[in-house]
Amino acid sequence: MPNIKSAEKRMKTSAVQRLRNRSHRSALKTAVKRFEKTMETGVEQAEALLAATMKELDQAAAAGVIHKNIAARKKSRLMRKMNALKQAGAGE
Repeated sequence: MPNIKSAEKRMKTSAVQRLRNRSHRSALKTAVKRFEKTMETGVEQAEALLAATMKELDQAAAAGVIHKNIAARKKSRLMRKMNALKQAGAGE
């Protein structure tokens, strides 16, 4: 346990931030899973969810929950999946 008052405060604030970051990361994972599950049902619904998921990724990166390059990589992979889905739909 810290002896200095400022160190005690840092412990408390970092604990709150850790919980908040964990919550944001969990919400991001859920959003990505929801998008991937929706891809199976329909292209239109998946497109709408893709925009929402990308927005969540951008907001998490802006808030410092995840690194901006991680957000960019995840967005790129989601777009690749979406484009592959569209190509498969156009081929039918």
